[in-house]
Amino acid sequence: MEINPIVILFAAIFTNNMIFSNFLGMCSFIAVSKEINTSLGLGQAVTFVITATTILNYLVYHYVLVPLQLEYMRFIVFIIVIAAFVQLVEMILERYMPNLYYALGIFLPLITVNCAILGVSLFMVIRKYSFLQSVAFGLGSGLGWTLAILALAGIRQKIKKNRIPRGLEGPGITLIIIGLMALAFTGFSGIVQIQ
Repeated sequence: MEINPIVILFAAIFTNNMIFSNFLGMCSFIAVSKEINTSLGLGQAVTFVITATTILNYLVYHYVLVPLQLEYMRFIVFIIVIAAFVQLVEMILERYMPNLYYALGIFLPLITVNCAILGVSLFMVIRKYSFLQSVAFGLGSGLGWTLAILALAGIRQKIKKNRIPRGLEGPGITLIIIGLMALAFTGFSGIVQIQ
């Protein structure tokens, strides 16, 4: 039975969130989630890159690697496609959105090594998704990542103004918040699940 792409989209956002169920993309998630505006910009960039590279990697995998029996090259090829696409996005942001480009700083080129982006392409192959399923999974994963980073940024901005015990300041409270958010997202697991 083939899973409906809409189900995959919602599952990728809530029940199979890349951050909270697979722990992929944590580095930039923790580092950039201090301000809501920066988090939103990075979330949009990650969503765009995940969706676009999922489409590109699907096409490359099914129309180049499989016919040539080079499936074993998928890791290298997927990484090359992701790196090239992120470089293109970086150049476009620098040219047309310089404020966002400078706000993201070093984390923009680090989208290339965001393991959530590679993870989506690999899950697409492992789960044998069709083209529409792959697009839905890529878009949902990006939206789920964006939702997670925005929620964390909002919480971190709120607690910045409050007193926190010294031992919990900085990474300590951030990791506790992430753990609680992951527990909250598991509440969605009864709604829809993809494997």
